[in-house]
Amino acid sequence: MLEGRVAIVTGAGRGIGRGVAMMMASRGAKVIVNDLGTSDSGQGEDLGPAEEVVKEIKDAGGDAAANMDNVAKFEGATNMVQQALKEFGRLDIVVNVAGILRDKMLHKMDPTDWQAVIDVHLGGHYNVTRAAINIFREQDYGRVINFTSTSGLIGNLGQTNYGAAKLGIIGFTRNLALECRNKNITVNAISPFAWTRMIATIPVKDEATKERVEKLKRMKPEDIAPMVTFLASEQAAHVNGQVFGVRAGEIMIFSLPRPMRSVHHTGGWTPEEVGDTAIKALEPQFVPLMPSAEMFPYDPLD
Repeated sequence: MLEGRVAIVTGAGRGIGRGVAMMMASRGAKVIVNDLGTSDSGQGEDLGPAEEVVKEIKDAGGDAAANMDNVAKFEGATNMVQQALKEFGRLDIVVNVAGILRDKMLHKMDPTDWQAVIDVHLGGHYNVTRAAINIFREQDYGRVINFTSTSGLIGNLGQTNYGAAKLGIIGFTRNLALECRNKNITVNAISPFAWTRMIATIPVKDEATKERVEKLKRMKPEDIAPMVTFLASEQAAHVNGQVFGVRAGEIMIFSLPRPMRSVHHTGGWTPEEVGDTAIKALEPQFVPLMPSAEMFPYDPLD
């Protein structure tokens, strides 16, 4: 499926990124395995995880190279792209998986916790994609697969930084898809459900959370890789600007914001008329405020 293609997969030393890199390599792609080797909060560095994945790929007959650049820095993203060109002669695919968590309620969140998450997620998506996009445009071919989250699409407690970045990635995906649609470049996003070390940071304080965690533990990070690999292929040329959810054996497509209902007042509104008429008319369409987990009550593994 990916024979002759070259991919950069960020955050590929563990979890979802590792599964993506392994599967892409098994389908013929040469892979730059990027991972800074930080903790789940973005601290420390360790080349070990990236090197281990490269070894696994090569032992299985594939080809890959380790990279330890920081997605939050444009220079690091440029280095990844240059490494792909130097080692494999081309670049066709960017998969933006790398991420960190610094969960706190907003009234307790330090500016550094806000900025670090924005820089890695939203900034990382920009940096790596920007470093690659002109190569894609010049060769009239490219695939960009971004990673969002239900924390941005729906909402979650203690994740204003993460949710803001992840919803920003939807805007990034949609706009770039429009820009590139005539250049044989597709840009899509995936909201994954899988047990990873980032998800393992969820505090278990009650039975409901414990039950949710047990379900998540059954959703393997490798389950996300088939969808990513398909989107990275030539077969997915007609799939562009879409947001998919993937969990276990289930693939879903998310709706995007559209007006659900409108009211009009000739000559404009007064604040009182807004309260007396407009809000009452629109209220039946209000979107429920709930943590993202409550939007998916059933178990796809049942």
